[in-house]
Amino acid sequence: MSGRPDNEPEQWNTRSAEETEALAGRLLGMRPAPGTPCRVVELSGELGAGKSTFARGVLRALGVRGPIKSPSYTLIEVYELPGIEVVHLDLYRLNDPNELEHLGLADYHEPGFLWLVEWPERAAGRLPPADLRFEFSIDTNGHRIQRIETFTAKK
Repeated sequence: MSGRPDNEPEQWNTRSAEETEALAGRLLGMRPAPGTPCRVVELSGELGAGKSTFARGVLRALGVRGPIKSPSYTLIEVYELPGIEVVHLDLYRLNDPNELEHLGLADYHEPGFLWLVEWPERAAGRLPPADLRFEFSIDTNGHRIQRIETFTAKK
């Protein structure tokens, strides 16, 4: 435990893509126990702040080998791995939140799934509530990443 007040976010600074990927793997790279409810993780922040790199780090830590395609144009990539399925959404190019209906997301909100959602604010509240939120920004030392606990994470 970090000894910080409950309402204060944890924060990290990374200076390279490798550091961002390693941090992501440490924070989210463990497979859940069988039957664990779906976990929704929001990755929010400015363009180029490390959201996709963070998602790639989680996917690598969970066992994805080979190229990891960005869902920038398709909006969604699904990875079936031993013990977990990961749904990676990148909503940057979402024109209208109604477009989400055609992705069949309800099929992925099941036990054993992890959602990594970039640009969640573009969904205009049409996604399940987040269990965890990371906010990304760029500063003079590289990338700043803050973990913000959400309501569902405190259940």
